[in-house]
Amino acid sequence: MKDKMYLVTGAAGFLGGEVCRQLIRRGEKVRAFVLSHDPAAKYIPEEAELIEGDLCDQESLERLFSVPEQMETIVLHIASIVTVDPEYNQKVMDVNVGGTKNIIELCLRHKECKKLVYCSSTGAIPELPKGERIKEVAYFDERKVLGCYSQSKAIATQLVLDAVREKGLNACVVHPSGILGPEDYAVGETTGVLLQIINGEMPSGIDGSFNLCDVRDLANGTILASEKGKCGECYILGNEEVTFRQLCEMLHAECGCKPMKRFLPLWMANILAKGMEKMSKHTGKRPLMTTFSVYNLARNNTFDSTKAKKELGYTTRSYEETIHDEVEWLKQTGKIQFA
Repeated sequence: MKDKMYLVTGAAGFLGGEVCRQLIRRGEKVRAFVLSHDPAAKYIPEEAELIEGDLCDQESLERLFSVPEQMETIVLHIASIVTVDPEYNQKVMDVNVGGTKNIIELCLRHKECKKLVYCSSTGAIPELPKGERIKEVAYFDERKVLGCYSQSKAIATQLVLDAVREKGLNACVVHPSGILGPEDYAVGETTGVLLQIINGEMPSGIDGSFNLCDVRDLANGTILASEKGKCGECYILGNEEVTFRQLCEMLHAECGCKPMKRFLPLWMANILAKGMEKMSKHTGKRPLMTTFSVYNLARNNTFDSTKAKKELGYTTRSYEETIHDEVEWLKQTGKIQFA
């Protein structure tokens, strides 16, 4: 039986780091692909072999893919640039689309590569009207989704599916929803919002909703897709929808932070966001709230993970458990001072 190694891109990120930790705990060989001098690389388990490089640099990707004779590889392509700015961004396209194109080429060139799992996003799937559960789709069109990040993920996802159909690539796709949980060393968007709520830095909430999933469940789902995901298939890795109010109530119950007293209706939040965006053009400072962030709270966030549960064995823990563990981690790392 041939030896096996997992090649993980984005290994210093929130999800990529947790994927590496889970694989190492299982006794798997892991090669972690990280940007040069990424400060979060120090949190990757030392058992993983680190390769520094860039998705846009074929030479560094060649180093990632080159393994000893008699070794098979499985690629978990998690790296991407995430942005909440909806405007077109060439760098986002270069990394998320061009980088994925490079990964596909390397997977096809290296015959020892037995499978690719591409980490897309629920944002790549067209939104359905409120009340309908959003399920996997067979074709991705960037014109049917909003924002540069979602558009880049839609294009890249279709590139993977085209390579399956036209070039015989063995690949499947996972679509994580929003991400929550402990060990977010880079402090991403959601962790940043939690810290603002806990520290009383958010004057009011918004009457909208999220779909957030524990990073540990998303990592487990990604690994399960490498084992059980069917070639050419897509799997939504999501959770139940949660409102902003519910999230604030759970945080208050968990750590005793000040309860959020005021929640803006979506129409009012949108007007305020437009004003903040206009002001930011004059000041150069990032607006506290944008019309796109309000849209993401107003949109249909009901994603259906039935297929992943049935075919992969994907499971999710409760929001309460995730928030408890994240708050404990925030305390341990000194990011919050609550007793």
